[in-house]
Amino acid sequence: MNISDLKGKKITVMGLGLHGGGAGAVRFLSLSGAKVTVTDIKSKEELKPSLEKLEDLKDITYVLGQHRTEDFSKADMILKNPAASWMDKYVKLAMDNNVPVEMDSSLFFKLCENPIIGVTGTKGKTTTATLIYEILKSAGKDAIKVGIGQASVLDKLEDLKKDTVVVFELSSWRLSALGRSKLSPRVAVVTNIYPDHLNYYKSMEEYANDKKNIFLYQARGDVCVINADNEIVRGFEKEIKPKPVKFSKNKISNGNSVYLENGSIYFNDGVDERKVVDEKDIKLRGEHNLENVMAAVGAAWAAGVELGAIKKAVLKFEGVAHRLEVVRELDGVKYVNDSAATMPEAAISGLNSFSEPVVIIAGGSDKNLNMDEFAKTLAEKAQVIVFLKGAATDKIILAMKKADPSLVDKEFAVADSMEKAVELARREAKEGDVVLLSPGAASFGLFLNEFDRGDKFKEAVKSLK
Repeated sequence: MNISDLKGKKITVMGLGLHGGGAGAVRFLSLSGAKVTVTDIKSKEELKPSLEKLEDLKDITYVLGQHRTEDFSKADMILKNPAASWMDKYVKLAMDNNVPVEMDSSLFFKLCENPIIGVTGTKGKTTTATLIYEILKSAGKDAIKVGIGQASVLDKLEDLKKDTVVVFELSSWRLSALGRSKLSPRVAVVTNIYPDHLNYYKSMEEYANDKKNIFLYQARGDVCVINADNEIVRGFEKEIKPKPVKFSKNKISNGNSVYLENGSIYFNDGVDERKVVDEKDIKLRGEHNLENVMAAVGAAWAAGVELGAIKKAVLKFEGVAHRLEVVRELDGVKYVNDSAATMPEAAISGLNSFSEPVVIIAGGSDKNLNMDEFAKTLAEKAQVIVFLKGAATDKIILAMKKADPSLVDKEFAVADSMEKAVELARREAKEGDVVLLSPGAASFGLFLNEFDRGDKFKEAVKSLK
């Protein structure tokens, strides 16, 4: 498929949304000559920020506050928002009428002729993908990041040159679309798999199956980088066609691998074992970030980068926003934004990254995840806990009281805004402490998304006097 094939096509964009991706897709399709209809169950008033971004575009039909059957049954293509289920009645109507349903990921793959390094996992996707991108740039390669944060996907196609390497962060939703089109990236990276999004998926197996699409349609000459320490990912190995590149916190002697030994990261190309970097020189905090670095090293090697260039980029890399991001130090207290920790395992990793006493801001909305281990870790390691209001918070508090009878009558601090949470945390923090936002839960309800939650934390912290 070429971009020119979109010209004159009747394309329905299902879900404009407020995060930027929908507006970016509409702009790309319109400028490519497609006849675009935008449909969203949200009202014009609710979608005002996105609509303002598209005011300069003409000949776009908007159907807001509803969906019409004809926009799905009589279109040439549907571009589906990730939030819409494949079982949605309008999506099924389109497919029943042989109208192809795409997402931005599948359409990008079909229109992109450049090599793609795809990164997925429950934790560590963004850090790993960003580090791969930085390594490629450091090695003098032309590279672009796609699918990271709230940036639009399809308009990145216009930035591609003949030798551009694409680094694409792939969520389970975006991978579901690739699976339906039987597409996988040339280099696939799986950082780890843990229970997540079980408010969307019926089971853990269904979630893991979408993740598998990152490698299921690879050719034997492709590369798949996998976490040998993660039980679920190890179970994928028999389904991977290429010989995998494994990474581990323990030495791997056979095959292509990246591993940790005696405080250093090594790379084994199947013949020689060479040291890449010493752990103490890595600027990223936390054991989980060592896994992200090892995953990026394996992917960069697969992309043809020399170890010297890999080391240079790793030593410079300081991380990404909303992931153990140091915001400020005030009165001897360090404030750290880890809002991207939207699941309990991620928050546990964040909390375990500090030897200093931690005042943690945790909790929020529920994704139908088990909070028992997080509750136990909070009780054992957090000096003080300030909760954000939400169903996940209720689960965590219940689990803490169930595990420790001495907490049964304890009243926990629960804030209904980030400003209040930061105010309560500051009141409790002493010199030498860390105030850590690491929720271990979803953000919806009080915030637009985890990025909005992190931004509001940063705003509140920076306003402290």
